[in-house]
Amino acid sequence: MTGWPGTLPTTVVGSYSVPEWLERLKNDYYQRRISAQHLNEIHEVAIKAALKDQELAGLDIVSDGELRRDNDIDYLLARIPGIEIAHRAKTDYYDYYDARLTRPLPEPGGVSLGLAADFAFTRQHTSRPVKFSVTGPFSLSRQIGNEAYPDQADLVRVLARWLNAEARELAAAGAGLLQIDEPLLAGYPEQAELAVEAVNIVTAEVPAAWALHVCYGNRFARPLWEGRYDFLFPAVLSANVDQLVLEFARKGPGDLRLLQEFRWERTVGLGVIDVKTAEVETADLVASRIRRALEFVPPERAVVNPDCGLRHLPAEVARAKLRAMVAGAAQVRAEVASRPAGQQRRGGLPPSAEGNGSVSPAARAGSRSPRNKTRMSP
Repeated sequence: MTGWPGTLPTTVVGSYSVPEWLERLKNDYYQRRISAQHLNEIHEVAIKAALKDQELAGLDIVSDGELRRDNDIDYLLARIPGIEIAHRAKTDYYDYYDARLTRPLPEPGGVSLGLAADFAFTRQHTSRPVKFSVTGPFSLSRQIGNEAYPDQADLVRVLARWLNAEARELAAAGAGLLQIDEPLLAGYPEQAELAVEAVNIVTAEVPAAWALHVCYGNRFARPLWEGRYDFLFPAVLSANVDQLVLEFARKGPGDLRLLQEFRWERTVGLGVIDVKTAEVETADLVASRIRRALEFVPPERAVVNPDCGLRHLPAEVARAKLRAMVAGAAQVRAEVASRPAGQQRRGGLPPSAEGNGSVSPAARAGSRSPRNKTRMSP
């Protein structure tokens, strides 16, 4: 596993635009008009198309678009033994199951959730590096009616152990770039330390490079929460991950200062495309956002991506946004390559005029835990 390729590599966060025909066919499946086997074949067609879109846009690292998943939660909850789902026929596939837990979950072992097979299919249909994402244990726990654990933290930890077992299978199947998504954490900022503890359970002894994506939700292209990323620090410094993937396009660049203030010395996934609007950014705007970020993150530790998943954007908009992102990254990459070596690190590029947003309080004590496995590096 070689890590992120090149300087300022481009990628997606995870999900890709869901075609209207796929929405209809998924709903047909839940209304029992088509079989599970037929739906699986349909998913394979959609994933191949999503990969081709990403390749044509020029992305360096691609994903399966999470197109087998109805949402960020149900695909996993429906596969973990012991989670009770009374009614699996949805009115709309975007809906969440009413999942409940009345007794403690069994410990993982002998039951695969099937993610390694999903990765293997994707790997087979592209020659580019593949990033594979899973919803994190904290967010999964918030969508379960918990009647089994007096302490909610115990549910989070057991879900993390299930995901760790799955991650080991993914690594064995060749997955080298893995990502944990925690879309609900921003709604429970006081739980950041628990979420980080659970992340470390997921990543433990998995020989892969790990990213942690924390956003403010993306339900029907709307944020679930508002606020700043101050709540992540200093807790996230102890996360055993190689990269932190954050949204900056919609929220502005103010939180970039946290990376410098708390000395985040690992890779950063820079959100430079706003997925909450169908307005397509220009390459110049994307480039200006990247330049601003490079005042706080050196180019060798920066990855370029949208704020969040592209699931709720029309396909033509998603494609156009990705092309603009790739073109903007290429502009800045050329600028970095042309500058003297001593000016290519943090602070080597001129400051941009884009706004500065709010900043966090004075730096608090804290240092990251050293990583003992492969780092995400160029």
